[in-house]
Amino acid sequence: MKRIAFSLLLILSAQGLFAQEAAAQEQPDKSKGVSSSSGLTLQISTLPEAKLGFTQRFVFPFLQNENPLMADNNIDLSLTGEVSPVSLNGIAEAVLTPIAFFQFSAGVRIGSGWNINLFGGDIYGIGFNKPDGQGMGENDGGAFDGLLWKAHAGGAIQFDLAALFPGDWNHVVARSYHEINHRGYSRAQDGESWFYESDDGENVNGFNYYGNYLIGYQMPIFLDTVAFLAESDLYLYDTPGRAAWGDDKIRWTFSAVLNFSIIKKFGITVITQFRTRRNFNEPDSDSLYYRSRTLDASDPQRLEFYRVAAVFSYRFK
Repeated sequence: MKRIAFSLLLILSAQGLFAQEAAAQEQPDKSKGVSSSSGLTLQISTLPEAKLGFTQRFVFPFLQNENPLMADNNIDLSLTGEVSPVSLNGIAEAVLTPIAFFQFSAGVRIGSGWNINLFGGDIYGIGFNKPDGQGMGENDGGAFDGLLWKAHAGGAIQFDLAALFPGDWNHVVARSYHEINHRGYSRAQDGESWFYESDDGENVNGFNYYGNYLIGYQMPIFLDTVAFLAESDLYLYDTPGRAAWGDDKIRWTFSAVLNFSIIKKFGITVITQFRTRRNFNEPDSDSLYYRSRTLDASDPQRLEFYRVAAVFSYRFK
């Protein structure tokens, strides 16, 4: 099954925008010191997936001064609880803004999951991905049989044209974010593969790289943001023979993002996504255990439609 990427990086696409917009909207009042806010998000898509999350945020002024580049310096701490049809997670993240165009972030996610059968198809929230007796992939796991976790550290460079040329219609924004993360499944030993929220089941305990590149335009109207987002994901661990099935290839996701401000506290983000997929020599590769496949060296990757997703967000404050 295809993964629910909404928590990993979901909003895969909207997350970059939300982080930037929230930072602009929720800067602390210097006369009051720390500010706080909370909000709900509901994430759905054309795939059989959904996620509901609640986030509490605290913004602490940090090393602020009269310099325009440092006037709004802060530390943004967010605590999130989220639930999907196959998982339950808790997330904590801190984002430091030491200067207007740079951010540093660090965070952890810990949770667990279960497996369900929906409309005749299996959706795996947890468990090992192992070959069966016929060389096909199968899930070996049960509800809450272990912890799934991730820790990350990353940095972002961002730019808003309106900082140089003020004006409501001058918000051409760009942002590039890069992180190193370490993901794990508490039951897994070195080299063992596992599922997370019905993804492809090719995860292994170890380090990974994630990066994204966003360019967009923000407007003072109902459709307040239009953006394009390119995301890259690469496994950094070394599994013997991994090049044979393309485990060392960068996986790309490309997203067109539209954000609508319905009212001041409620918005909807619509995301249309395409992603790269590997081509294999075996005609029945979708059923095979993934390490039994061999990459088509003459045509290793293709671009295909992934999904259309919608994120409904409501801020209480």
